[in-house]
Amino acid sequence: MRIKLEGYGRTAEVDTTGGELVSCRDQSGLEYIWQGDPAYWSGRNPLLFPIVGALKDGRISINGKEYAMPQHGFARRQEFTLLDQGADWAELELRENADTLSQYPFAFRLKVRQELTREGFASAFTVENTGAEPMPFCLGGHTAFNCPLLPGDRFEDYMICFDQRETCASLVPEKGLLDRSRVVPFLKNNYTLPLKYEYFDMADTLIFEGLKSTTVSLEHRGTRWGVRMHFEGFPMLAFWTKPNAAAPYLCIEPWHGCSAVEGEGPEFSGKAHCIVLAPGESHTLGYQVELL
Repeated sequence: MRIKLEGYGRTAEVDTTGGELVSCRDQSGLEYIWQGDPAYWSGRNPLLFPIVGALKDGRISINGKEYAMPQHGFARRQEFTLLDQGADWAELELRENADTLSQYPFAFRLKVRQELTREGFASAFTVENTGAEPMPFCLGGHTAFNCPLLPGDRFEDYMICFDQRETCASLVPEKGLLDRSRVVPFLKNNYTLPLKYEYFDMADTLIFEGLKSTTVSLEHRGTRWGVRMHFEGFPMLAFWTKPNAAAPYLCIEPWHGCSAVEGEGPEFSGKAHCIVLAPGESHTLGYQVELL
């Protein structure tokens, strides 16, 4: 089911499948969110939960028992329940069910709030442990923006801009898995990274860990049109477009967790940037996007 939002002269749509915001149009009708062309990638803005990235051999150990889970977890394929809505916001939730328990043996409540704001939109995610034992989880965003944004522009006309000067190499996934010794230098004491398809053809995904910045922009180098994301609270940030496809979108992905890292143990609770909630405890993560 699609839920329509209106506010500040803009419109948006939220899909109860995955609880994701799948459209955001400005006052002129310009669409900022990638619309999921299967010729490139059918996704739009999936929520990554309870894992981010891939598991080694697609499996994870939880309290000594092995479970299988697909890349990026199961939330993006689950039907969320609409809790409440206003003209410019909607709140949805996902709770455990037979399917989730077969992959992730925990009772939980995952609440999503999608909201139009004066500047753009905001997405917030609250994970609550409703069970009786400690519950590990990871969570990430995967928002795909149209790039180029305007007719006549090229992907290479855009750049990634950070709010602080950065020196940081990108982790390079190999068969979806990470090794912190396998990196490619990208940011060398600068604020910007001009976009080139060849980066993604080479590395698949640009994955940065330990950035000083908490704000990143995707901007046209001439007009400065684009989007700005505030991702405070997320220790990793990734950028992705389909390799070797010249695809007209770029995903900006704030992560609290990542694919299996070389040398990590088999237990879920030992995954990089994993959060462990005590029974009854909850944790909220979110990001805000400005339309430029």
